[in-house]
Amino acid sequence: MIAARGFAGQTVGVFGLARSGLAAVRALLAGGATVIAWDDGHARRDEAARSGARLQPDNEWDFSGLAALVLSPGVPLTHPEPHRVVVAAQKASVPIIGDMELFASQIRPGPGGPAHAPVIVVTGTNGKSTTTALIGHILASNGFDAQIGGNIGKPALELAPPSARTVYVLEVSSYQIELAPSLSADVSVLTNITPDHLDRHGTLERYAGLKERLLLQGARDGLRCIGVDDSLTAAIHTRLAGATTSAVSVGKILGRGVFVLEGKLYDAQSGTAREVMDLRPVASLTGAHNWQNAALAYAAVKPFIGDARALAQSIRSFPGLAHRMEVVAQWGSLRIVNDSKATNADAAARALACYDNILWIAGGRAKAGGIATLASFFGRIRKAYLIGEAAESFASALQGHVAYELCGELETAVTAALRDAAHIEAPVVLLSPACASFDQFRDFEERGDSFRALIEARAIRAAS
Repeated sequence: MIAARGFAGQTVGVFGLARSGLAAVRALLAGGATVIAWDDGHARRDEAARSGARLQPDNEWDFSGLAALVLSPGVPLTHPEPHRVVVAAQKASVPIIGDMELFASQIRPGPGGPAHAPVIVVTGTNGKSTTTALIGHILASNGFDAQIGGNIGKPALELAPPSARTVYVLEVSSYQIELAPSLSADVSVLTNITPDHLDRHGTLERYAGLKERLLLQGARDGLRCIGVDDSLTAAIHTRLAGATTSAVSVGKILGRGVFVLEGKLYDAQSGTAREVMDLRPVASLTGAHNWQNAALAYAAVKPFIGDARALAQSIRSFPGLAHRMEVVAQWGSLRIVNDSKATNADAAARALACYDNILWIAGGRAKAGGIATLASFFGRIRKAYLIGEAAESFASALQGHVAYELCGELETAVTAALRDAAHIEAPVVLLSPACASFDQFRDFEERGDSFRALIEARAIRAAS
């Protein structure tokens, strides 16, 4: 754990006690602060109390006595409207920050100054989890103490304190950027930007602006690696272009940067393109979207590992990311894929583009736009199995194009998809929901774990 010592002897309020909130409670207490905390969930409050926080409903807080409010990234800061605790803190002029800001204050205490250990941050709409995990894997494979966390895996404050070989690799969401004005990285990675979380940010421009802000906060002479294959990120690259900015593309030859052409990774950062490796045989990085992840990871770690051959070997050995096009079973010609991380249509498109004869499990809490943008992939889908709040609206979008079944719950959908798989040649049962999970699950990880458990239970029954 990283102790947050900046509020020693002061009182800090922590509102929202999911993983990052509980980590903030422990870090603040370890740093000598007094913590008052609240959450609507009894179990989370109990955990905070066991850690040493004083529980008190937020409507009873004396905000005039707080040095800061640490807000869970899941609590609305601005849209659709500020949460009541945000309004109360603003009226009392209490700084509102998140766990990433506490992390930043310990790892890089001065704005733009030297860090206690290098920090790599990864943000974007899609691909950031795979890119983060791949960067960590490459570093660890080459002798670094890669501490991977943030919006993936462990909260940043639960990572180990820095050692001589530590590099922090953090996935950072737009919600976390809002609450981390001092988070300054040595390497900043922007994967792509498509419409997402607009209910929380109001407009696409504001959402994209937060991503750009994280890059602007980077350390002096820090490296920026920017995917330039969509118009928003390309515009950001144009605005930030310079000696410390590296463009990354899939399908487009770059005069300077890193690019992938027909599955082969090229490094043209010095101005002359040099082939690094062929990504096509790497089973854990299937598809053009994963080639972008690999190219971004390569660009991000190049300052740490100069040997391109060692880099290529590390990429080849990447085992893949749980819940992102994760093959959880292969029974004869049947492949079963867990892509629970696909929480919007653009992410689901990346999986749908990789397979044919798809038995598609989709649905949950829909994002803006639904699945209208997936129409070009409907020909790959043999049947859809619809769950959650979005089932009816997804059925309307599929009507007349794709056969579908309203299943409601994940277990029903799995049973129906496996039943139909027996009658299709080389089928792929694909959980790629194109939706948030919050209507039926705590998060996409719980949804993916449930899917994997359902498949494993059927395998056990079939073997007995």
